[in-house]
Amino acid sequence: MPLTELGRFPRVEAQIIVGRLESEGVPAVAFDGEASIGDGSWLLIPVRVMVDAGDMAEARRILDSAA
Repeated sequence: MPLTELGRFPRVEAQIIVGRLESEGVPAVAFDGEASIGDGSWLLIPVRVMVDAGDMAEARRILDSAA
């Protein structure tokens, strides 16, 4: 299945979310984490957390339960 965007988050938060999802058995990946690192604006660019389309409902449930 294709990857689907779960959401866009600050860089560190995105890595925490990926770790949480993976600890619950939902594979996830963070995209754009290294974007614009050369010019110093990397903290301003949100990181996309991507999951398999079939895992979206479970990923949202896990994310909502952490809030």
